[in-house]
Amino acid sequence: MKKTIVMIATMIASLALSAAKAAPLPEVKPDDVGFSQQGLARLDDFFAREIAAKRVPGAVVAIARDGKLVHYRAYGQLDAAKGTPMPLDAVFALASMTKPMAAVAGLTLMERGRLPLQAKLADYFPAFADMKVGVPQADGSLKLEPQASPIHIHDLYRHTSGLIYGGRPDSASLVARQYPDGTAPAIEGDTEAFIERITKLPLAHQPATEFEYGFSIDVLGAVIEKVSEQRLGEYLAANVWGPLGMKDATFHPNDAQRARLARPFPNNPLTGKPQAISCSIRRRNSTAAEHARLPPSATTCVSGRCCSMAANSTASAFSVPRRCII
Repeated sequence: MKKTIVMIATMIASLALSAAKAAPLPEVKPDDVGFSQQGLARLDDFFAREIAAKRVPGAVVAIARDGKLVHYRAYGQLDAAKGTPMPLDAVFALASMTKPMAAVAGLTLMERGRLPLQAKLADYFPAFADMKVGVPQADGSLKLEPQASPIHIHDLYRHTSGLIYGGRPDSASLVARQYPDGTAPAIEGDTEAFIERITKLPLAHQPATEFEYGFSIDVLGAVIEKVSEQRLGEYLAANVWGPLGMKDATFHPNDAQRARLARPFPNNPLTGKPQAISCSIRRRNSTAAEHARLPPSATTCVSGRCCSMAANSTASAFSVPRRCII
């Protein structure tokens, strides 16, 4: 059955057509693979309206079917403040879309018998065994109960570990109020300190009982570093990004990549508050642990071009769905 890939790299920051560049995949006429020219033209109209209304600076859009491009265009501006046109090889900060990449990295270790899904998290970081579960009481207090079952590695993949994100102004959760927000550990940049800090907090739920989006994949990144004895970025480069041809995927963009980094409006168009996207600029001699928090943060950068390549690469390096990271 034919599969259609639609990759729209707006990524909050993002996204007058720019000068054409060599396409990462063979190009084909839309009609030849069952696409409507009129339907695709509506994309042009949509982004023209969004850009004119200053809801997004610009975008890079690629649509492919059976490994052939039917639509590949750049819209608007790379940097609205400077008036820089959006190039097709723009680099975007992926934020939480790095989570699937970290998950794939963990699965490569699982396939090699080095990180079993049923392993206990405390086997790698013992302090997780002593975490209590916070149970809100009718009087507004928080009762701490022991874990009914331990956190397993598969709970990190499923977000059923009980670890959550804090920093949510709309949250009434007594537990969430104690947690840092999703970007804090990345900014702090010390995995051991992050683990020490988070294991002193209560879990929001008994492990394996409820899904809640949070720090689970962050912790998985730390486990991957411990098992592989590599920085997370190094492991991803060798085992995920490299095999898939994602040459611009990095936690540490160089100067040339930074010049292609898509920037958001200086002020959020919805709230009017200042905003920015920053990629990692840590020292080359920083510790391996400093990189474990990077997967869910807004620090992983990748170009739309290499996403197109990745989506159609073979997964010879590991037997996971080849399009799982898009």
